[in-house]
Amino acid sequence: MRVVNPDRVVGVLALVLALTAPLYVSPYWVGTLLTQMLFLGIVAASLIFLSAYGGMVSLAQVAIYGIAGFVVGNATTNNTKGLNLGWNPWWGVVAGIVVAVGVGLLFGALASRSVGIYFLMITLTYSVIANLTFAQVTDVSGFGGISGISAPRGVGPVDAHQNRLYYVSLGVALAIYLLLRYVARTPFGLTLQGVRDDPVRMASLGYNVVLHRTAAFAFASFVAAVGGVLFVWWNGHIDPASIDLGATIDVLVIAVVGGLYRIEGAWVGALFFVIVNNYSQQISFIGPRFHTLIGAIFLIIVLLSPGGLVGLWERVVTFSSGRGGGPSDRNPIEVGQVEPSI
Repeated sequence: MRVVNPDRVVGVLALVLALTAPLYVSPYWVGTLLTQMLFLGIVAASLIFLSAYGGMVSLAQVAIYGIAGFVVGNATTNNTKGLNLGWNPWWGVVAGIVVAVGVGLLFGALASRSVGIYFLMITLTYSVIANLTFAQVTDVSGFGGISGISAPRGVGPVDAHQNRLYYVSLGVALAIYLLLRYVARTPFGLTLQGVRDDPVRMASLGYNVVLHRTAAFAFASFVAAVGGVLFVWWNGHIDPASIDLGATIDVLVIAVVGGLYRIEGAWVGALFFVIVNNYSQQISFIGPRFHTLIGAIFLIIVLLSPGGLVGLWERVVTFSSGRGGGPSDRNPIEVGQVEPSI
């Protein structure tokens, strides 16, 4: 008799609930909370992919998604700050993703020779550079940012048709999830996991460690760029504050709280984050202290379950099924501590 997999049951149930959400939740939930959860989850998924399968914890994903958003804003608007090119929105999407992936490829090529804390700090530097660049170069943004960014016909206007953008975001999020799971099982994904576990041995076997890390970073940049496009469609505006250090830390918190070693954790953490962010603002003594609250929650979850909320769920399933705590391929991944051979 075949045993029912609890993860698959929960996954199917979550998909059904997501597809029918507009039928039983308010328009505010659909247009604000759930749509925001979907594109934040996509950005966090790019971070989790690099961490779980490449051993690289990147703080540059928000910068990449911001670059895509700024390019879309400059390319598609015609009566605001920026270049005002007035392109077709779909061409703006293509330009935003291509530029973001190109920048991500450059970032990855520079950072991929580093490991551990050095890689983390280099990618944090990328995030700061991106924020300061868009704040100071007024030809493409300035502190005020770019407003009036519209979604393409058929998706927008977002204010009048919130369900459209929600279902587009849901479809894109599902496609990204399946793509990440597929890539992880390809020869490239398996090689990347070998590089994650022992870069020196993989280099001695003839694999180009730097090239694999660079390619992984570029692929994760594509995923983050898609999230950036959905963000500017949803928000209609982007400015340097959208990709500041606070936003960078928020995505890291989402990934860690959801589960830094499981792709599903990206959307679990994003849902938790947007709900806490929204409803904590209504509590007078918490309102302006949201980051203090989320920081305390972050600390508690890390101490109780290093695998985040998804890891906590797996513990519950393991306990309820009576299975022992034997080896598992879902255990936290150790980032290589040795410098790879080039």
